[in-house]
Amino acid sequence: MSHPLDESVGLLDQPRPQFEASSHEVKPTVRLALPAYNEAESLEMLLESLHRTLAAAEIPHEIVVVDDGSSDETAQIASAASFRLPVRLVRHEKNQGLAAALRTGFIDAVEHSAPEDIIITMDSDNTHPAGLMPRMIQMIGEGHDVVIASRFQSGARVIGVPFDRVLLSIAARILFKVAFPIRGVRDYTCGYRAYRAGMLAAAINHYGDRFVSEKGFSCMVDVLLKLRRLRIDGGPIVMGEAPMILRYDLKGGVSKMRVLRTIGQTLSLILRRRVGGA
Repeated sequence: MSHPLDESVGLLDQPRPQFEASSHEVKPTVRLALPAYNEAESLEMLLESLHRTLAAAEIPHEIVVVDDGSSDETAQIASAASFRLPVRLVRHEKNQGLAAALRTGFIDAVEHSAPEDIIITMDSDNTHPAGLMPRMIQMIGEGHDVVIASRFQSGARVIGVPFDRVLLSIAARILFKVAFPIRGVRDYTCGYRAYRAGMLAAAINHYGDRFVSEKGFSCMVDVLLKLRRLRIDGGPIVMGEAPMILRYDLKGGVSKMRVLRTIGQTLSLILRRRVGGA
């Protein structure tokens, strides 16, 4: 699928070593799209963990780091890692925000994927457990189109998250579950998700640049609401969740979320979608 990237995006054009699964079984390739802004403190550890987890499961993979105009060494760390890990760097010359970085990651991953491949997004601050990926990938293979790493399924745990963030997550869950119920979904705001590449390509083709149009952290909710409306081959998109152990105590650097701003963006999104239709 062809989709022009923003002119401010530059690809690091240099030879890359080839990384392949040792198994003779043909498996879908997993492409991870990691929006990253000033994540130098945690990025290298995360990249190692992601590669180690997927290599142990003999799953072919590529990790795409979308550096959103970082002022620290995020880009340099990703570039250096690309010589020993299946990592590729995509750069925004200027900081454009989470939505723009996510949009770039989606488009880039879809352009490099076959329909049967799997695209995973997650935070770059080392709070999302790499070990959950095989379960999420398995659920895609079982028939899901989207799998969300959930804080609200049985077996999930949240460690080290500030109290105001916990309250915000619970309130968002209740509001969206009442206003926009999606079968199989409780956690509307978590960005750790696995998508079937063919489904994601169809969604981007349908919505174009509007697919990721909300600013800030509310863009994650908006993506789900748009997928909720979409029909592929006459049927709905099947979503499910895998319980996650969120390790906020392992977070590197400071949080990029502004709680009051996020609350305002979330309430605005609910109002606009209820009035305009979701």
